[in-house]
Amino acid sequence: MTRLGAFRRLASQYADIADSLLVYIEEAHPSDGWVSSDAPHQIPRHRCMEDRLRAARLMLSEAPGSRVVIDTMDNASNAAYGAYFERLYILRDARVVYQGGRGPEGYRISELRHWLEQYRHDLVSSKTAVLHV
Repeated sequence: MTRLGAFRRLASQYADIADSLLVYIEEAHPSDGWVSSDAPHQIPRHRCMEDRLRAARLMLSEAPGSRVVIDTMDNASNAAYGAYFERLYILRDARVVYQGGRGPEGYRISELRHWLEQYRHDLVSSKTAVLHV
């Protein structure tokens, strides 16, 4: 959640060419597991969908206006996309066209911004469809 503000600013800046979606996956540092001393919230390990939904609502409160969905309890999205625990993707026509590095070290908003800038440039030249980010 620490990089959420930067993501929201980027999503807002490129809202004319890309839709954004946040997927809340399993908690990286649950308060009853591998605790992080700088975690803004104490969120225990999710034991049911209601726990995960409650945690996603916290994320939504820090990113008002965002579209947020939650992963399944068997972490299907996390497994499919290798998001563990933060990762940026761009999908176009149901295909991954940008896959950022794994967070926290590989999470780079600047790379996503560069990709979207190039896409905007190409879009101006050729009138293409809107992306889902």
